[in-house]
Amino acid sequence: MTKKRTVKRKVKEPEPTKEQPSVSEQSENEEDEDLLQAVKDPGEDTTDDEGIDQEYQSDSSEDLEFESDEEGNYLGRKVSKEAEEGEDDQDEDDDEDEDEGEDEDDDSDDDSEESDADDASATPKDDQPSSSKAAAAQTKEPIIQIIPRDPSKPEYEESDTSDEEDIRNTVGNIPMHWYDEYKHIGYDWDAKKIIKPPKGDQIDDFLRKIEDPNFWRTVKDPMTGQEVLLTDEDIALIKRVNSSRIPNPEHDEYAPWIEWFTSEVEKMPIKNVPDHKRSFLPSVSEKKKVSRMVHALKMGWMKTTEEVEREKQQKRGPKFYMLWETDTGREHMRRIHDPVSAPKRDLPGHAESYNPPPEYLFDEKETKEWLKLKDEPHKRKLHFMPQKYKSLRAVPAYSRYLRERFLRCLDLYLCPRAKRVKLNIDAEYLIPKLPSPRDLQPFPTVESLVYRGHTDLVRSVSVEPKGEYLVSGSDDKTVKIWEIATGRCIRTIETNDVVRCVAWCPNAKLSIIAVATGSRLLLINPKVGDKLLIKKTDDLLAESPNLDIIESERIKTAVQWSNAEPDEQEKGVRVVITHFKPIRQVTWHGRGDYLATVMPEGANRSALIHQLSKRRSQIPFSKSKGLIQCVLFHPVKPCFFVATQHNIRIYDLVKQELIKKLLTNSKWISGMSIHPKGDNLLVSTYDKKMLWFDLDLSTKPYQTMRLHRNAVRSVAFHLRYPLFASGSDDQAVIVSHGMVYNDLLQNPLIVPLKKLQTHEKRDEFGVLDVTWHPVQPWVFSTGADCTIRLYT
Repeated sequence: MTKKRTVKRKVKEPEPTKEQPSVSEQSENEEDEDLLQAVKDPGEDTTDDEGIDQEYQSDSSEDLEFESDEEGNYLGRKVSKEAEEGEDDQDEDDDEDEDEGEDEDDDSDDDSEESDADDASATPKDDQPSSSKAAAAQTKEPIIQIIPRDPSKPEYEESDTSDEEDIRNTVGNIPMHWYDEYKHIGYDWDAKKIIKPPKGDQIDDFLRKIEDPNFWRTVKDPMTGQEVLLTDEDIALIKRVNSSRIPNPEHDEYAPWIEWFTSEVEKMPIKNVPDHKRSFLPSVSEKKKVSRMVHALKMGWMKTTEEVEREKQQKRGPKFYMLWETDTGREHMRRIHDPVSAPKRDLPGHAESYNPPPEYLFDEKETKEWLKLKDEPHKRKLHFMPQKYKSLRAVPAYSRYLRERFLRCLDLYLCPRAKRVKLNIDAEYLIPKLPSPRDLQPFPTVESLVYRGHTDLVRSVSVEPKGEYLVSGSDDKTVKIWEIATGRCIRTIETNDVVRCVAWCPNAKLSIIAVATGSRLLLINPKVGDKLLIKKTDDLLAESPNLDIIESERIKTAVQWSNAEPDEQEKGVRVVITHFKPIRQVTWHGRGDYLATVMPEGANRSALIHQLSKRRSQIPFSKSKGLIQCVLFHPVKPCFFVATQHNIRIYDLVKQELIKKLLTNSKWISGMSIHPKGDNLLVSTYDKKMLWFDLDLSTKPYQTMRLHRNAVRSVAFHLRYPLFASGSDDQAVIVSHGMVYNDLLQNPLIVPLKKLQTHEKRDEFGVLDVTWHPVQPWVFSTGADCTIRLYT
């Protein structure tokens, strides 16, 4: 018998629902949506159920009672005494009418339970507690009886649930795919939904696989949806099961054998039938087989065991063969094999004759020199001393005959067995043919101007779209505007923090400079150039548009728009965009209405997109894909480039999805620049490399250039000329020719042209930023030596 305990659960009344917004308000919100919406990753769930307290609601306000044993197993509803008496009467009536059939009994029981539930729901709830059972019966309020569990006994000692089920999920042993279409996977003991944990996409799984050292031992619990980290004991158990071994490592497989049966084999006759009479006569088939073997031995087709052993011993012994077949006989298969003839010895000269001319005979001086080199015979001109005899009969035996024959055998042994054709390749065929730099002019070759005025390293520089003025930002907390032709500083704007990046608006109809200083983004009117253009810009930035769009708390806490203070208004600052983290980079869209900022410390809010005309901001990413270094807009298509520490992702702003992921195979990305046509991307890295990506070709670099001896900090394409430049910490600015053809089958032409090295090194820093003149083939560079240099 299992002990029963009664648990009372109260169901809360439904709370009044809030008024939904009207259809007109929703349509106005939809019309104000912009092209640049939040870019969502593929496969991401837009719903967010975390942190929501979900409660069951019921129409009845009565307290419900359930009966369960000590392990929490459900036994049924508990009813009051009056209901029990009613049920007893009903049971007696049912006993009288047994013959009606089992189906009708089941229906009646179901109806009785439904009627009890309806009566219970119709009973009003009395908040005043009752002190006796009679009072409880009058007020129809059930009595709560909670039987406490003995803490000395385990909670699931006598439970019949399997060990594989999670005690937090009460759905039991059912297929878990029934909950695939729901946001929850079951219910806990408090009858609350167990919400599924958020799922990531394949990119998140791949990053976790690389960065998480415990990814290989992490499994997913289907009952709760949580990820469980396997211990070393679990892995050891799985390995033993996979290798078909006993799961318990303490079990001894080689225990002493118990001989249940005897190992002695007793020889017993299988049958006791006497042999047949024909078994004593010779077999005709065996006679024919023996005759065939004898015939094979006579003909030599078959060999005896002795002959086979004799042949094996002959094969094991030493083998002798002619090293050069051409020495003794005619070579076979001459047409197939290319013969290599043995090297021949040189013919004897006059000094080796038995009767040499007198001039070849040694005199006393030559004889002394020849005898003097007895210990070093290799230095002698001749290995013998010429002698003269009257006749051939008087010539004695040659004492060095055996040595010469031995050397001859060595020559034959060491001679190569095949001919090797030497490849004659000129170096010109290995080096690609590149055009001469003279044919690729114009490009900057000399330093023309030096802009001096900053007192600390200059981090960023930008040029006006018309090419008349230049703006620079420095660590001395100032922004300076220069006249390019004369090198004169027109205006200096002081800020409250270090200027990380400056960017001039590419729209020629506006005069705006975006300055990233600390955690503030300043929109400054430089007040240079056309006065009508300056006035038009001030009128545009004077009043903020009235928008009915309600921004979310996530955006409000990240960025705030405000007008500049009066003292900053005098300096030219018109709008201040305050961020919650320091800004590292700012970049403009080609049309000049949108600009993006990067905050590496902002986690999933590192990149923000701002719209100038409506004065609102957007957070395109809901999850952090890594430490974002820089961002970039596509010059033609609605695409957004995001460079993390190792890779580059390209997003489509219209479809709101990931298009492509570029693999750089580098340790740290420092910057990037896109070709004006939009089909090629140039990336700079801190590990001394520049990567050229052909976006239509592959996700891997088309060309890897190692032109610098130190970290490359900036790269830039020219808007009109086929030129690009790179700046590095080795104080060099390298100008290269990069021609992109309209023919897709023709590869880009990349030729390094000029190395410009005039900057000075300060604290291991060299060139920090490079940019091109919008019209002329001129390049500007900023460095740690507090100067800006112009190369023409």
